[in-house]
Amino acid sequence: MDHVRLDKWLWAARLVKTRALAVEAIKGGRVDVNGDRVKPSREVRPGDTVEIASGPPRRSVVVRATAVRRVSASEVALLYEETPESIEARERLAAERRLTGAGGPRPTKRDRRRLDASRRTRG
Repeated sequence: MDHVRLDKWLWAARLVKTRALAVEAIKGGRVDVNGDRVKPSREVRPGDTVEIASGPPRRSVVVRATAVRRVSASEVALLYEETPESIEARERLAAERRLTGAGGPRPTKRDRRRLDASRRTRG
Protein backbone atom coordinates (compact mmCIF):
# COMPACT_ATOMS: atom_id res chain seq x y z
CA MET A 1 0.00 0.00 0.00
CA ASP A 2 1.51 3.29 -1.15
CA HIS A 3 -0.89 5.74 0.50
CA VAL A 4 -3.08 5.84 3.60
CA ARG A 5 -5.38 8.33 5.33
CA LEU A 6 -3.55 10.84 7.52
CA ASP A 7 -5.58 10.10 10.66
CA LYS A 8 -4.93 6.35 10.31
CA TRP A 9 -1.22 6.91 9.69
CA LEU A 10 -0.81 9.18 12.74
CA TRP A 11 -2.45 6.51 14.88
CA ALA A 12 -0.51 3.61 13.30
CA ALA A 13 2.79 5.50 13.75
CA ARG A 14 1.96 6.06 17.44
CA LEU A 15 2.11 9.86 17.14
CA VAL A 16 -1.36 10.05 18.74
CA LYS A 17 -3.12 7.65 21.11
CA THR A 18 -6.40 7.24 19.20
CA ARG A 19 -7.78 7.98 15.76
CA ALA A 20 -10.33 10.29 17.37
CA LEU A 21 -7.50 12.37 18.84
CA ALA A 22 -5.82 12.37 15.43
CA VAL A 23 -8.98 13.69 13.78
CA GLU A 24 -9.36 16.32 16.51
CA ALA A 25 -5.75 17.49 16.06
CA ILE A 26 -6.09 17.66 12.28
CA LYS A 27 -9.38 19.56 12.38
CA GLY A 28 -7.93 21.88 15.03
CA GLY A 29 -5.14 22.90 12.67
CA ARG A 30 -2.36 21.29 14.69
CA VAL A 31 -1.27 19.01 11.83
CA ASP A 32 0.15 20.14 8.46
CA VAL A 33 1.24 18.03 5.50
CA ASN A 34 3.88 19.57 3.25
CA GLY A 35 3.11 22.97 4.80
CA ASP A 36 -0.63 22.84 4.04
CA ARG A 37 -3.55 22.56 6.42
CA VAL A 38 -5.38 19.34 5.58
CA LYS A 39 -8.42 17.18 6.36
CA PRO A 40 -8.29 13.82 8.17
CA SER A 41 -9.03 12.01 4.91
CA ARG A 42 -5.92 13.42 3.23
CA GLU A 43 -3.72 10.61 1.96
CA VAL A 44 -0.06 10.60 2.93
CA ARG A 45 2.66 8.96 0.90
CA PRO A 46 6.31 8.22 1.56
CA GLY A 47 8.28 11.46 1.22
CA ASP A 48 5.56 13.72 2.66
CA THR A 49 6.51 16.00 5.56
CA VAL A 50 4.06 16.00 8.47
CA GLU A 51 4.21 18.66 11.19
CA ILE A 52 2.43 17.96 14.48
CA ALA A 53 1.95 20.46 17.30
CA SER A 54 1.35 18.09 20.21
CA GLY A 55 3.25 20.16 22.73
CA PRO A 56 5.46 23.24 22.95
CA PRO A 57 7.83 22.30 20.11
CA ARG A 58 6.26 21.43 16.76
CA ARG A 59 7.39 17.98 15.73
CA SER A 60 8.31 17.57 12.08
CA VAL A 61 8.61 14.09 10.55
CA VAL A 62 9.16 12.72 7.05
CA VAL A 63 6.96 9.77 6.11
CA ARG A 64 9.13 6.77 5.15
CA ALA A 65 6.43 4.08 4.93
CA THR A 66 2.70 3.72 5.41
CA ALA A 67 0.70 1.41 7.64
CA VAL A 68 -3.02 0.96 8.12
CA ARG A 69 -2.80 -1.02 11.36
CA ARG A 70 -0.99 0.06 14.50
CA VAL A 71 2.52 -1.38 14.51
CA SER A 72 4.79 -2.37 17.36
CA ALA A 73 7.02 0.25 18.95
CA SER A 74 10.10 -1.28 17.35
CA GLU A 75 8.54 -1.03 13.88
CA VAL A 76 7.53 2.62 14.34
CA ALA A 77 11.09 3.65 13.51
CA LEU A 78 10.51 2.36 9.97
CA LEU A 79 7.42 4.51 9.37
CA TYR A 80 8.93 7.98 9.80
CA GLU A 81 12.11 9.93 10.41
CA GLU A 82 12.15 13.06 12.54
CA THR A 83 13.89 16.04 10.94
CA PRO A 84 17.16 17.27 12.51
CA GLU A 85 15.61 20.69 13.22
CA SER A 86 12.75 19.07 15.14
CA ILE A 87 15.12 16.89 17.17
CA GLU A 88 17.30 19.91 18.00
CA ALA A 89 14.27 21.96 19.10
CA ARG A 90 13.04 19.16 21.39
CA GLU A 91 16.49 18.71 22.93
CA ARG A 92 16.86 22.47 23.47
CA LEU A 93 13.48 22.63 25.23
CA ALA A 94 14.38 19.63 27.42
CA ALA A 95 17.67 21.28 28.39
CA GLU A 96 15.86 24.50 29.29
CA ARG A 97 13.41 22.57 31.46
CA ARG A 98 16.25 20.83 33.29
CA LEU A 99 18.03 24.15 33.93
CA THR A 100 14.97 26.04 35.13
CA GLY A 101 13.59 23.15 37.13
CA ALA A 102 10.21 23.43 35.45
CA GLY A 103 7.60 22.04 37.75
CA GLY A 104 9.91 22.16 40.73
CA PRO A 105 10.21 19.49 43.38
CA ARG A 106 7.09 17.52 44.25
CA PRO A 107 5.52 18.35 47.58
CA THR A 108 5.94 15.76 50.30
CA LYS A 109 3.03 14.18 52.11
CA ARG A 110 3.73 16.52 55.03
CA ASP A 111 3.65 19.57 52.70
CA ARG A 112 0.34 18.47 51.21
CA ARG A 113 -1.23 18.02 54.66
CA ARG A 114 -0.10 21.50 55.71
CA LEU A 115 -1.48 22.99 52.51
CA ASP A 116 -4.81 21.21 52.99
CA ALA A 117 -4.97 22.37 56.60
CA SER A 118 -4.30 25.99 55.63
CA ARG A 119 -7.03 25.85 52.97
CA ARG A 120 -9.58 24.51 55.46
CA THR A 121 -8.90 27.27 57.97
CA ARG A 122 -9.23 30.03 55.36
CA GLY A 123 -12.36 28.71 53.68
